[in-house]
Amino acid sequence: MSGEPWTPGNWSWVTEFIILGFPHVQGVQAYLFVLLLLIYVTTVLGNLLIFLVVRLDPRLHTPMYHFVSALSLLELGYTAATIPKMLLNLLSEEKTISFSGCLLQIYFFHSLGAAECYLLTAMAYDRYLAICQPLHYPTLMTPALCARIAVGCWLGGLAGPVAEISLVSRLPFCGPNHIQHIFCDFPPVLSLACTDTSVNVLVDFIINSCKILATFLLILSSYVQIIRTVLRIPSVAGKTKAFSTCASHLTVVLIFYGSILFMYVRLKKSYSLDYDRALAVIYSVLTPFLNPFIYSLRNKDIKEALRRQLRGQGYCDEGGEGRPSVRPT
Repeated sequence: MSGEPWTPGNWSWVTEFIILGFPHVQGVQAYLFVLLLLIYVTTVLGNLLIFLVVRLDPRLHTPMYHFVSALSLLELGYTAATIPKMLLNLLSEEKTISFSGCLLQIYFFHSLGAAECYLLTAMAYDRYLAICQPLHYPTLMTPALCARIAVGCWLGGLAGPVAEISLVSRLPFCGPNHIQHIFCDFPPVLSLACTDTSVNVLVDFIINSCKILATFLLILSSYVQIIRTVLRIPSVAGKTKAFSTCASHLTVVLIFYGSILFMYVRLKKSYSLDYDRALAVIYSVLTPFLNPFIYSLRNKDIKEALRRQLRGQGYCDEGGEGRPSVRPT
């Protein structure tokens, strides 16, 4: 907040912001651009591949993979909210974004991030039903229920940041206009307002605490029940199979929540600029980038479905060794 009290007319109104990004990498911006571009292209292609494989392979039309495909589709929008603008800023000298554009970026980033929290919670509940109530699972987790849950996650996410955006849009921004972050976000934008933002910080903390902590605790409680059930399975093979169905999801949860908990569930606006930037890279760039590898490299069903799709297109032989198949003419 500016040191001089704000009154109408004593400052000029800010109509755009300058996103500073990583100010200490001036000499290597071209290399950083190439690296980020490769990560983004890989993220888009990887998540799109998983989405298409699940949609095209009838054997993967199960609740678990329905949620996996929904997560992949969600990651496409989640990364599109920030990474293209980050790439543009690495090549541009001005690095500007309009006030309305900044609010839109915050809205879509937080709404899709909230939808991911809800979807990861739904995936944990799905695993709980599959492992802890296997006999009732087919009747409880029906395709219609899966579709309603996925739609509910999207709608809940889209409604999430409306109150916070509304409060920020009413704040006076009268200079400086340099955002000390890699994209527009609530904490760095609030620090530029030239009036008291304690109400905004409190509302932001309450909403994020309810949204992030509540979903994380629900996921945690699901896994507590899963672990208890798995430990009662007599055979080692049975325990291994049960745990393997949760490994990918649990890995994504730990990476995603491990960063957003430290970033958003706090009353201080910021700890250190470098700290915030590093966390932002983890949950906005690395997590969506790693998801396709986690769900494909660790998941035998998706790998086999991919081989079936490639064989169907004539790119693999029947043994799945990756050699072109020869079809009789």
